[in-house]
Amino acid sequence: MSEGTPRFSRKALARLLRPGSVAVVGASDKPGALGATLITNLDRAGFAGAIYPINPRRDAIGARRCLASIEDLPHGVDVAVLAIPRPAVIDTVRALATRGVGAAIVFSAGFAEDGPEGLAEQAEIARIANAAGMVIEGPNCLGLVNHVDKIPLTFVEAFCEPPAGRRAVGVVSQSGAMAAVVGTVLIARAIPTSYSVSTGNEAVSGVEDYVDWLIDDPDTQVIAMIVESFRKPARFLAAAQRARAAGKPMVLLHPGTSVAARESAATHTGAMAGDYQLMRAKVARTGVIFAETLQELGDVAELLVRCPALARPEVAVLGESGAFKAMVLDQAERLGLPLTALDNGNAPALRAALPAFVPVSNPLDLTAQGLSQPSLYTDVLTALFDDDRVGAVVAGIIQSDPATADIKVPAILAALDARTVTKPVVFAGLDEGARMPDHYIAALRARGVPWFPTTERVLAALARLGADRRPADTAPISPLPLPALADEAGVIPEYRSKALLASIGVPFPERGFAADADTAVSVADALGYPVAMKAQASALSHKSDAGGVILNLADGAAVRAAWTRMHASVAAYDATIALDGVLIEAMGPRGMEMIVGGRNDPEWGAVVLAGFGGVTAEVLHDVRLFTPDMTEAEVIADLGKLKSAALLAGWRGAPALDVPALARLIVTVARLLHTEPRLAELDLNPVILYPRDQGVIALDALILAG
Repeated sequence: MSEGTPRFSRKALARLLRPGSVAVVGASDKPGALGATLITNLDRAGFAGAIYPINPRRDAIGARRCLASIEDLPHGVDVAVLAIPRPAVIDTVRALATRGVGAAIVFSAGFAEDGPEGLAEQAEIARIANAAGMVIEGPNCLGLVNHVDKIPLTFVEAFCEPPAGRRAVGVVSQSGAMAAVVGTVLIARAIPTSYSVSTGNEAVSGVEDYVDWLIDDPDTQVIAMIVESFRKPARFLAAAQRARAAGKPMVLLHPGTSVAARESAATHTGAMAGDYQLMRAKVARTGVIFAETLQELGDVAELLVRCPALARPEVAVLGESGAFKAMVLDQAERLGLPLTALDNGNAPALRAALPAFVPVSNPLDLTAQGLSQPSLYTDVLTALFDDDRVGAVVAGIIQSDPATADIKVPAILAALDARTVTKPVVFAGLDEGARMPDHYIAALRARGVPWFPTTERVLAALARLGADRRPADTAPISPLPLPALADEAGVIPEYRSKALLASIGVPFPERGFAADADTAVSVADALGYPVAMKAQASALSHKSDAGGVILNLADGAAVRAAWTRMHASVAAYDATIALDGVLIEAMGPRGMEMIVGGRNDPEWGAVVLAGFGGVTAEVLHDVRLFTPDMTEAEVIADLGKLKSAALLAGWRGAPALDVPALARLIVTVARLLHTEPRLAELDLNPVILYPRDQGVIALDALILAG
């Protein structure tokens, strides 16, 4: 089975997500008990299937006969919910498999997140389930809620509301608590939910399995996720690409940008801490939208589920205050949110809609004129709706009180009712806490216009939607094989690394290898002085620390003296290191010091890191990550997002640098890594970037082959 292929058939997952029969192991009638709340949820929702309570200490629970053991179950129940302590879980799962139960939900905690013993028990659960073809959700999970069919399989109080034809959000979260929180957020905003699934420790099934289900689910249009660690990255990337092709946007909240958060994730869900930036670079390429907070997750999901798709990122903002206009300009700059350029000369329809004393601008300051002339809201919004340069419209309105809303909102609704609006339109208050009548909020939502209490949240969410946009269809990655790599293993020293990489066009200084002092002088004479000498050995990755780099050697005598000095320095640094010889290189002109390196991550695949080198790299960490599917044009655009990008374009009279040459090098390295999975790491540091049309040159190279 390919890593990108869905693991479970739709029929197998349906036994968990849309069961016709449910067994409750650990059923109870005690208020607050997990099994009691579960049965109460099912009864309240009107679940029409069979419910089998199992508890050897009860004859009945409510009106239902209680079974003494799993052996009393009829064969082939769809799902069993385990509301029992951890020590009983393994034997219970084994018994369920024997009875042909299709799926199980394990609430119990204390498995992979609780150390080696718990991890071993979780592995045994997985072994039993896999052998039986049983889908397991959890352990350490909150269960699930199927709102479509009104099936709440969770131990928290749940109320099901079917989407009933409305656009709905499907929720997948490793954290059960956060799944419940997102559900509350969506309910508060009157956003329908199709399914909400808590995956917990993911012993058998994981985020990617439920995302696959939601992609094919006709009741789900948007997928919202909270994921602390992707356990099957290739599967998830394949699912995300499939979601994009299906036109189902995905928004992800991924805690773990800090070291402390990554360590916490490992203890919370039994996940291993991953490289957040690497994950983000890979996942963002599939079109997944990242949210930074729970509030932002809800905000982005609301825009996605209520509004038309954002066809272009430029936004127009209608306001009623000069100070608000300045605030929007400030926030847009911080967010990188593009605002459509509108002025008196290029927006005739907008100019005609405004009083003479109000200049056309974006953001637009309507002043207080709308209070005495409400039709301005209708006319101005109509002009913005009809302007193809505007990707989305934000109406930043001072709500004040119901009387003020009575003046403004009907005119805004009139603009919406006059035509079919094909771009996102958002109503955002400036005065959070103002009393906006509920019927106006409902009227806006009914027309596909979200209502937000603040504009700041809207602008931030729109910036997320417009960030890192790229075509849905990308060209396949052109392979770049390196056949000679097959003869190498481990750390490949610089002189051999450069020989390998030069064969595919990576630029290096003129050079020659010498195994003795006489050859070193001959090579230097042929290259011309001055030259550099570098010690060469697989065990000497950091040559400078051992005195293994000597620059600006002016003649043959200097080369001989450097040979002797270098061997003595390396021996003093580590007497066990035996040098293969030295690399003699021609010295070149100075330029901007950059860094280009890459690796083949065992889970995520190939990625390249590039940016400013030297002190800038160490202090500011001014680098970006690049993936093999990026074009040279995309790489150039991303290099423009470096903190010190102004230096690339020429700073204070300095010449503009050859960024296209740097981009070609990055693409070459990325293609090579993608083509050669054995190439574990590749480091070019420093890379000297010269003025435009003068190229780049890599001064050092190191390869680690698997």
